[in-house]
Amino acid sequence: MAKWGEGDPRWIVEERPDATNVNNWHWTEKNAGPWSQDRIKELFKNVPVKTDEAEIHITEVEKLEGEASANNRKGKLIFFYEWDIVLKWSGKLKDGTDRTFSGQIKVPNLSEENDVSELDIQISVKDEDEEGSKLKQIMLKAGKDLVRRQFSTYISSLKEEFSKGMILPQKEDVKPDSVKTITSGFNKKINMDPIVNRDQKPAGFKISTTTIKQTHKFQCTAQEFYDALTRTEMVMAFTRGDVKLEPVKGGQFQLFGGNIEGKFEELVPGKKIVKQWRYKQWPNGHYSKVTLNIDQKSDHTEVTLEQVGVPSEEAEVTKDNWQRYYWDAMKQAFGFGAFFT
Repeated sequence: MAKWGEGDPRWIVEERPDATNVNNWHWTEKNAGPWSQDRIKELFKNVPVKTDEAEIHITEVEKLEGEASANNRKGKLIFFYEWDIVLKWSGKLKDGTDRTFSGQIKVPNLSEENDVSELDIQISVKDEDEEGSKLKQIMLKAGKDLVRRQFSTYISSLKEEFSKGMILPQKEDVKPDSVKTITSGFNKKINMDPIVNRDQKPAGFKISTTTIKQTHKFQCTAQEFYDALTRTEMVMAFTRGDVKLEPVKGGQFQLFGGNIEGKFEELVPGKKIVKQWRYKQWPNGHYSKVTLNIDQKSDHTEVTLEQVGVPSEEAEVTKDNWQRYYWDAMKQAFGFGAFFT
């Protein structure tokens, strides 16, 4: 087999003035947070709400907390963003007393978890008397529509702005991958296959357990594989769902809508991951111990999994789920599965 990088020309990484990630094979990331903050503030600065009943403006952003990033792997762009936003608005009725009212618009979770059309948008008015209530009702309709349009503009411009320079020139003798723009996948929830025909056992119930052992090869560096299981944005990319992850000793994790949970026991970057791991359908309080040894070879990375304490009746399902929801999903998301001789 060829030496590291020789078999697949997309692995060739050479020094050059624009970047080192030739052929877009490695995971690269850009922080889109500061740009996003400026763009969102710009989109909501003194914006008129179109209605025949009142003169209303969204005046400014009062609160903006969160993060955004753009990531490239194998010519695919993965965008991650999550924002908690409060906007200010003011206005008056055209047939009212010429009194000006003010209020807030709260958007607690602008992210890939929610499509813009499904955003939780909360409207409030400071003085909710008869006129104030009318203005609030107008904002609940026309104001919400405007907010959704502005956020759609932000998402489109985020992807347009951070696509620039993320996909680098390909070598002339390499057929480029088709470039795709995908999201982190919050709207594509994965439901792991449930265990059927089994009653949930109470905590402390004695069960028969077994050990699972697997060895797999991945076309990536050891550090890239380690990052794919310990960096939130990368875990989100291959699990296609919301993730809770604390990659430190004693830190907890939750994946696949809470179907998988546990905590980290040992983390050695690029070398080893040890964690307590359980499937939601297992007997209450029962955890297995997962040890992942990561060994970088000359032309690939070999990963050995040992999982001790798997309920015997669920060993096959657990094996299948590792393959389907971890290894195959990681290869698809990051291109870790391509080998050339």
